[in-house]
Amino acid sequence: MLQRFRPRRFGALRLLFDFDRLRAALRRSELGLLFAGIAVGVSSGCAVTAMSLISQQMHRLIFGINDTDRLSSSEFDNKLLLLAAPVVGGALLGLLIFILAKTRKKPMVDPIEANALHGGRMSLTDSILVAVQNLISNGFGASVGLEAGYTQIAAGIASKLGYKLKLRRSDLRTLVGCGAAGAIAAAFNAPLTGAFYAFELIIGTYTIVTLTPVVVSALVSTVVARLLSGSNVMIDIGAFGSVVPADYIPAVLLGALCAGLGILLMQGVSFIEELARKSSIALPFRPALGGLVVGLLAIVSPQVLSAGHGALHLNLGRDLAIPALLGILMLKSLASAVSIGSGFRGGLFFASLFMGSLIGKIFAYSAPYFDHATLTPVIYAVVGMSSLAVAVIGGPLTMTFLALEITGDFPITALVLAAVITSSMVVRTTFGYSFATWRFHLRGESIRSAHDVGWIRNLTVNRMMRPDIRTANVNMTFADFRHDFPIGSTQRVILLDDADKYAGIVLVPDIYASPVEKDEESRDLGDFIRYRNDFLLPQMNAKQAAAIFDKTESEALAVVNNLIERKVVGQLSESHTLRRYSEELDRRRREVSGEI
Repeated sequence: MLQRFRPRRFGALRLLFDFDRLRAALRRSELGLLFAGIAVGVSSGCAVTAMSLISQQMHRLIFGINDTDRLSSSEFDNKLLLLAAPVVGGALLGLLIFILAKTRKKPMVDPIEANALHGGRMSLTDSILVAVQNLISNGFGASVGLEAGYTQIAAGIASKLGYKLKLRRSDLRTLVGCGAAGAIAAAFNAPLTGAFYAFELIIGTYTIVTLTPVVVSALVSTVVARLLSGSNVMIDIGAFGSVVPADYIPAVLLGALCAGLGILLMQGVSFIEELARKSSIALPFRPALGGLVVGLLAIVSPQVLSAGHGALHLNLGRDLAIPALLGILMLKSLASAVSIGSGFRGGLFFASLFMGSLIGKIFAYSAPYFDHATLTPVIYAVVGMSSLAVAVIGGPLTMTFLALEITGDFPITALVLAAVITSSMVVRTTFGYSFATWRFHLRGESIRSAHDVGWIRNLTVNRMMRPDIRTANVNMTFADFRHDFPIGSTQRVILLDDADKYAGIVLVPDIYASPVEKDEESRDLGDFIRYRNDFLLPQMNAKQAAAIFDKTESEALAVVNNLIERKVVGQLSESHTLRRYSEELDRRRREVSGEI
């Protein structure tokens, strides 16, 4: 009786600790991915809260600010401290960069690149190192936000969990999106913003299958962060009249203005990075030099320090003259560009929100018709905040929901939507990149979003080719060829020279279609050799191979090991390449539609 009862009593507990059975249960249904998303949401909320508290504590210890103050909204009498702190932080970061250069050779992969090229696989160790670098940068006052570290550590934890569970490629990408969604949701107390951040920027698409785990992860992460820290990012826009159709015209103009300024900001960061690379300054010394510039700018205005949370609320809550707003905008833009360009680790997420709010207020104050408008400058600050952020970060719906969730006011959401769509369209048509994808472009990567293109890079010629090939010496006579390769024995023969290098292809039907001649015993194959310099390499992907087939108008080509040795390792046909390519495309379509 006791033996019969014990399995029923402890069956669920055994399932919980039986990792193989748990993994199988998670892979079998969408419900399993939902539970994995909940676990990622909890870990994301904890990670974001921990990083935020560490950063705030660093600000208090290093700069001596009060517990209730924010670094960028504080006033300092000790100007030497403002100058020294970013320099010391840059020196520490440079030392860490030097150590990592000696010990870690592979570049660190962020969530966008992981989902676009690597099927969601990220290194948790690298993610922790990125988070530490981000904390050093932000904690010592460099003009960068923590959002890059938030998403990196949360997505890294999600990728590690998915890898341990041996999830499929599509499910692992979704779980990485859950981590990023939880990170942004916890950072801004905005679950919808976090969810659409994942859909637009990390996963690259929206499907019914991904909706539930991503949204649940964002909700759970928000609740966890609120329970642990209780912080809330809210903007009080005050009372205003109703939004009328005429208000959309200045909103659209503001969106276009923010798009142009966002492009200038991204190119400014790239210019400073290129300037640093061309200089004779070694990589570990660049952050300290950048910290010196940031420290000098902080002496002029401490609002350039860190991400700018305090400065955002400070400038929204008071009326400043246009020259003062312009001065803060220029100082913050320069500080952010120098910080990232010199090697400080971080992103432009919150910095773009802060600078966008300044642009919105400047735009409101400088237009003469605003004297009789129903909308206040604070509202245009919110519109500018979202417009510049979408120009730099991307994600129109992400920034629209961010405006909705941090203001709590629905009527201005449509106004924000019109502005961010304008900003996004102008950036796409004139520049074509967000900040993250622009940096990938500078590295030589052709990534425009997190949409999964890694599968085509994995679908290589080496994986598709046939190794069983028929070869012959290029100096073989006509008669010997007919003897060794009778009609019907094979379709084509790959010719090799005396050094076993690729020399071309002969089609067997061409040989037998040629009339018999008297000098067949001494006649060579020279007139029948095709594709002497046309071949494939094993590392080429299916798309590159298809382009070569189309260019050479060949049905099949030889595969050689490299351009120098030209040793034949296989053969690939155009029909097989196109069939495999179509199969993979159909599989991705079915994943997007939720069929698999």
